[in-house]
Amino acid sequence: MTELDDRIAEPVTVDAGLRCLTAPNPSPMTGPGTNTYIVGHGPYVIVDPGVDDESHLEALMAACDGEIVAICLTHRHPDHVGGAGWLAERTGAPIRAWPKPELGHHDRPVHIHRPLAEGEVLAAGETSLVVRHTPGHAADHVAFELPGVGILVAGDALMSDATVVILPPDGDMGAYFSTLERLAQLALTRIAPAHGRIIEQPGHAIAEVLAHRRRRESQVMASLASDQVRTVEAIADRLYPQLHDRLRTMAALQVQAHLLHLAAQGRAVDEGRGWRSA
Repeated sequence: MTELDDRIAEPVTVDAGLRCLTAPNPSPMTGPGTNTYIVGHGPYVIVDPGVDDESHLEALMAACDGEIVAICLTHRHPDHVGGAGWLAERTGAPIRAWPKPELGHHDRPVHIHRPLAEGEVLAAGETSLVVRHTPGHAADHVAFELPGVGILVAGDALMSDATVVILPPDGDMGAYFSTLERLAQLALTRIAPAHGRIIEQPGHAIAEVLAHRRRRESQVMASLASDQVRTVEAIADRLYPQLHDRLRTMAALQVQAHLLHLAAQGRAVDEGRGWRSA
C-alpha cells in the first residue's frame, strides 16, 4: 500500500461554511460518488453521510473534530444514508429526514430521531440551513438552502452532467416539475449536488432541466395515438433507440413517469395492456 493510499481524504471547500467530501462509490448511477457536505465552522451539520465506508466516515469525523450536531438526509436511497447509523452511534448526533410513513422500493430503512419540516431553519454554529421539501426524485426528498451564501445543497433534485432519474411510484414527475419551478424562484448563486461538480449557473441549469423534461414529455405524448395502445417499453425503444440493454428498464421507468403525469392531466389513458392518448 502506498503512502497516498494511507492518507485520509480531505474535504474540498465550496464556500465559507461549506465543504464537500465525495464518498468512494463511483458508478454509472452515482458518477464520481455521492457528495457528503459538511456545513458550518463548528459545530457541524452533515448532509448525506454517504455509503457505509469506514474510511469515508472516519474522514468526516476528522474533518469535524467529532463536533457533529445533526446528520441530515436529502432522502433515503442507500448511497445517501448508508453511513448515517455509524456516524450517529459514534457522535450522538440525531439523524434527521423528511417524514415518510411507508418506504419506497429503493429506500433503505434508517432510524430517524427527528423529522424535518418545510422552512425549518437549522443551525450549524453561525451558519444557517433552510429546509426545502423538493419531491420528485423521491417523495421524501429535501434540499438545504444556505441563504447567507446563496447555495442550495440539492441532493438528487439536480445534478451536473446528468439527468435526475424519476422512478415511480415514489418518484413523481408532476412533483418534480413543481419542485423545479419553486427552486427557480430562490435567490441562488450556486447549486451543490449530491453527484458531480458544483453548478455555477443555477438559474440556467434549472431552466435547462425544465426544458429537457418538457421536450421529453412532448415526445412521449406524440408517440401516443387515440385508436391504438402502445406499451411503455415500445415508447421507450422509440425514444431511446441507441440505448444499451442494461439501461432499457430505467428508460422505460422514465417514460412511465411521464405517462403518469400526462394521465394526471387527463391527456393519456392507461388501458392496462398499454397506453393511448385521451
